[in-house]
Amino acid sequence: MGEYRRLLLLVGVLVVLVGEAYCGDPFVFYDWNVSYIDAAPLGVKQQVIAINGQFPGPLVNLTTNWHAVVNVLNNLDEPLLMTWNGLQHRRNSWQDGVSGTNCPIPAGWNWTYNFQAKDQIGSFFYFPPLHFQRAAGGFGGVIVNNRPVIPVPFGTPVGDITIFIGDWYTRSHKDLRAALDAGKDLGMPDGVLFNGKGPYRYNNSVPAGIEYETFNVQPGKTYRMRVHNVGISTSLNFRIQNHNLLLAETEGSYTSQQNYTNLDIHVGQSYSFLVTMDQNASSDYYMVASARFVNTTIWSNVTGVAILHYSNSKGKAKGPLPDGPDDYYDKYFSMNQARSIRWNVSAGAARPNPQGSFKYGQINVTQVFVLKNKPPELVNGKRRCTLNGISYQAPATPLKLADRFNLAGVFKLDFPERPMNRTPKLDTSVINGTYRGFMEIILQNNDTTVQSYHMDGYAFFVVGMDFGDWTEDSRGTYNKWDGVARSTAQQF
Repeated sequence: MGEYRRLLLLVGVLVVLVGEAYCGDPFVFYDWNVSYIDAAPLGVKQQVIAINGQFPGPLVNLTTNWHAVVNVLNNLDEPLLMTWNGLQHRRNSWQDGVSGTNCPIPAGWNWTYNFQAKDQIGSFFYFPPLHFQRAAGGFGGVIVNNRPVIPVPFGTPVGDITIFIGDWYTRSHKDLRAALDAGKDLGMPDGVLFNGKGPYRYNNSVPAGIEYETFNVQPGKTYRMRVHNVGISTSLNFRIQNHNLLLAETEGSYTSQQNYTNLDIHVGQSYSFLVTMDQNASSDYYMVASARFVNTTIWSNVTGVAILHYSNSKGKAKGPLPDGPDDYYDKYFSMNQARSIRWNVSAGAARPNPQGSFKYGQINVTQVFVLKNKPPELVNGKRRCTLNGISYQAPATPLKLADRFNLAGVFKLDFPERPMNRTPKLDTSVINGTYRGFMEIILQNNDTTVQSYHMDGYAFFVVGMDFGDWTEDSRGTYNKWDGVARSTAQQF
């Protein structure tokens, strides 16, 4: 790897806060029927996972401290779970919807999730985390609004738009899963979708007849656009032709507001932009999501294109797409862009006290983990990814249940704190965290591709990001004041 080794530094706040649920907090109820439907987002008929016949699924719209009750009927032909990407489940991971905490919902059965958006605001999404089902859809948006008594650090937009971008394959999720299980690479995606739809026909490389997404807006107005990368493995650059993106929030944290002409959004990440319709509407405008860190000549067709349509538009969008970054061999642009995203420490969020009132830079770190990943290695005859030489093997019994009922032999609390020079192995090895403790987690990427890491049910502060190997001296470069708190971070 040499100079291409990357590292990402983050402090994981693993303090479990005991919250008091007030009896006056409202409940909202959803009934979901999860099933397959036929669709052809890229012109090839295939089965996608829909919720109540919708692809993408319905929006979950909450306000701080509200309770969501979501009854999920599994009409697929295999077990199912739903997870709530970015929502914090403080002392309530039973509702988290991942294999470590919940038993899957069998085919033909239903399960009711009941969770509270306690002391949270922001833009999130849900998806099915089991059996590679995410590659077939099943995702949708989650909005947690501020309570009226808490001021928002920007004027009220005239509209709120949820946007899902993500790479897409025309092969079924079962075929993709089988390829991964056989140790094979998935190869280049067949395209990028906007809200479950294929690209606008901006040139002849796009087949005729593909349905594309259009966002209708009024001139002179400002809209909040919540953009989620719901894909499988492709980092995407998001941009709107001739429009600035004023970044305002990411995954439940208000950010220092600054304009971008484009922004890299990595797998699992969510951002809120304020976009003002300040152009002359001589035509419609392109909205683009294109693959990053790839040979753009080979990947030219792996591009999502939607249309921004002013009510007074004078014609269709035409001409070339707006250029994105061109730095296949140089990650500095993307890394510096990521470093520029800072916490708005003066803004309140779910509570009236400013976000910066929690001084994470002064905490006493109780545990430190350096987690190193490498390119896939042969483990028991198959190519597998590892962290510190361990490829995780999911047990038949969810970890949370095994812990709750003191079942011996299900998992081990022996995950190494540092990379170990040993033969990689399969194991159910778990980090042993300390209750009310604070972790410093250093993610060292020795692979050749950008990775996304997500902390389910919690948030962490991204305090540093740099090239090369992490050392103890790297702590001198940490941002101990306004590093953004989020749940998913990229690792170059």
